[in-house]
Amino acid sequence: MEITLTNPWKFHIATSLPHLLNPPKRPSLSLFTVRCSSSPLYSDGAATGLAERPWKTSDARLVLEDGSIWKAKSFGARGTQVGEVVFNTSLTGYQEILTDPSYAGQFVLMTNPHIGNTGVNFGDEESTQCFLAGLVIRSLSIGTSNWRCTKTLGDYLAERNIMGIYDVDTRAITRRLREDGSLIGVLSTEDSKTDEELLKMSRSWDIVGVDLISDVSCTAPYKWVDPTNSEWDFNSNGREGEVFHVVAYDFGIKHNILRRLASYGCKITVVPSKWPALETLKLKPDGVLFSNGPGDPSAVPYAVETVKELLGKVPVFGICMGHQLLGQALGGKTFKMKFGHHGGNHPVRNVRHNRVEISAQNHNYAVDPASLPEGVEVTHINLNDGSCAGLAYPVLNIMSLQYHPEASPGPHDSDTVFGEFVNLMKQVKQKA
Repeated sequence: MEITLTNPWKFHIATSLPHLLNPPKRPSLSLFTVRCSSSPLYSDGAATGLAERPWKTSDARLVLEDGSIWKAKSFGARGTQVGEVVFNTSLTGYQEILTDPSYAGQFVLMTNPHIGNTGVNFGDEESTQCFLAGLVIRSLSIGTSNWRCTKTLGDYLAERNIMGIYDVDTRAITRRLREDGSLIGVLSTEDSKTDEELLKMSRSWDIVGVDLISDVSCTAPYKWVDPTNSEWDFNSNGREGEVFHVVAYDFGIKHNILRRLASYGCKITVVPSKWPALETLKLKPDGVLFSNGPGDPSAVPYAVETVKELLGKVPVFGICMGHQLLGQALGGKTFKMKFGHHGGNHPVRNVRHNRVEISAQNHNYAVDPASLPEGVEVTHINLNDGSCAGLAYPVLNIMSLQYHPEASPGPHDSDTVFGEFVNLMKQVKQKA
């Protein structure tokens, strides 16, 4: 095949000002011929049977319950998986997000378009495994560049049997979630399943009312002995004073919550989500922590009853799910948010200290402050939507935050709340 192209201009290089002031009056024409041939290397292999395309083609689908179908390319594990799609606005920290148990049952869509460039490493894990249903990203990095990297993101997900997709319009999906709220979706790499079958799966599954805590909690008590790395142990003042024993209920607890407590001089015993309150009191703790965790707080009434039995008997601190359980134990109500809060850059107003803190958040439910009894104080307010982000009830020595003060990933603006919990335990102990 021959193609004749016409170049209407010969490009002149100006070597002096007259050439600029007096350009050629007429363009010169030049003709050249290009001979082209079809190479089997770039064919799809169907016609010649010699080779496939040298680039990856779409081999996965994300089908949402609203009927929209998004073609994508797969990485990590293969198969079919159902989950709730939520978006996370963090710019980095994808490995901490992958190992956060609070994402159980959810597909995490990263709004930051470029993911995977720093690979993964053992030190950034927030739990011993990945609990999320899948990862949705715009662009998968073709290489890694970090001195701590031990493997690629794709290999990491494949080893943990977690599905991932890329080359999908994450901006369009995010807009859809903001307008319609969180949606149930199905990820599939199986050609044998029709779009109609996947759509039916998405519309027949629900995350509301499901106990997701039991599957992410530990099965037996243990003592936290992992020392905080000196690089992150930026508050060791508590180690010079009295050591306080904290019993931490594992509803899906992150390792860095335990590391931050240890950094403030606490000795920690971690117990399962269904650990009886009576057994906790036998350990004679100075305080009790109710951790973060996935799903609907109304789906775990046993946890609410445990919280009720401990209120007023020992200082308590609730984080995320723990905050919501405290709200219910006090007689308040929780509700499902439209699309929740997920990211490391949410502004919160600390009412007590009259300051704004940038926070790390991951939750789909919130406490209705209007439903709480008199005397309960709203200590933090989310500045994006005005929702309750923290509570205190001094009469019963209660404090809580809706977000993640350990901020992994995220800023450390709220790290001092761990010191406030230590001070609360110290005050109660001095009065006893």
